[in-house]
Amino acid sequence: MSEAKQDGKRVALVLGSGGARGYAHIGVIDELEARGYEIVAIAGCSMGALIGGVHAAGQLKGYRDWVCRLDHLDVLKLVDVAWNSMGAMRANKVMEKIEALIGDVLIEDLSIPVTTVATDLTRQREVWFQSGPLLEAIRASIAVPGVITPVHRGDQVLVDGGLLNPLPIIPTVAADADFVLAVNVTAHSPRPVSLAELLPPELAAEERAREVDRDAQGTGVGGWIKEVRSTASRWLNGLSADGRDEDDERAAGIRRREWGTLDLVLASFDITQAALAKYKVAGYPPDVLIEVPKTVCGAYEFYRAEALIALGHHLTAEALDRFEGRSHSGERGRGVMGDPQSRSSEALEPED
Repeated sequence: MSEAKQDGKRVALVLGSGGARGYAHIGVIDELEARGYEIVAIAGCSMGALIGGVHAAGQLKGYRDWVCRLDHLDVLKLVDVAWNSMGAMRANKVMEKIEALIGDVLIEDLSIPVTTVATDLTRQREVWFQSGPLLEAIRASIAVPGVITPVHRGDQVLVDGGLLNPLPIIPTVAADADFVLAVNVTAHSPRPVSLAELLPPELAAEERAREVDRDAQGTGVGGWIKEVRSTASRWLNGLSADGRDEDDERAAGIRRREWGTLDLVLASFDITQAALAKYKVAGYPPDVLIEVPKTVCGAYEFYRAEALIALGHHLTAEALDRFEGRSHSGERGRGVMGDPQSRSSEALEPED
């Protein structure tokens, strides 16, 4: 029997959706492994499906190295406009990079059991990928409705699992694990919380300095949004960029209204996921819950990987310190969630 089994360190990991905030999942995994925990099952949605799948395929280091090198212009280059009514972007460039990392691997051949969650718009229900091509499972799970084009499989139209289940805890309840750890990266907070506020002082200072530098170069959040608006507007108005003068007042007004449509989709999806995640936690409370407020960054700020990974490390260290303290004192507890409730011995499979 392995040391992890003897020490009760077998963990089932639930990685929620949340766009760029999902980079925190990388820090969570790193901290778990640094403490000698063995991840024996993963359930992921959207960005959680991507991170969990890449980790199970043994390529998380390569993925981490890549995303930590991305600046805001690199991220913009990954935006491939779809030019159709099914979504603004295809995500082909991102998936090509993922394919280069993990290859054409099947979920059933991974070293860790993985479940990714998508939503079937045709049948209006969840779809769990527990076998078949990992790339297809990831691509379906990240297809934010109206933003990234869906995956068509037979009569199924598959989009982001966060539409119904942004924090898929149920697939892990039957895992051969000592405890379940869930990471909610769309958590609601009573007031807006910045990324720097949650980091340790030395890391917070670094993040504030990076943000000042981005703003000075015009590549901070304001500059980023301006360029994304310009890119997205080409899809939203069905015209090429050279068909309008950037300084034309009428064109600028049209772009603002059109961006408002896409911005509304993203903001609405974020709010819906935050509310749904609360219900999932209430129904199946995990043993340890790590929550990242949705205000720490926008779902599209994929150039902030380094700080978000550090945040994942930090929050996981705090949560595990509390959880381990309770375990050593003989108390049973759920990390940041309070007293435990019993978990079902069998996973409830969604209907086909």
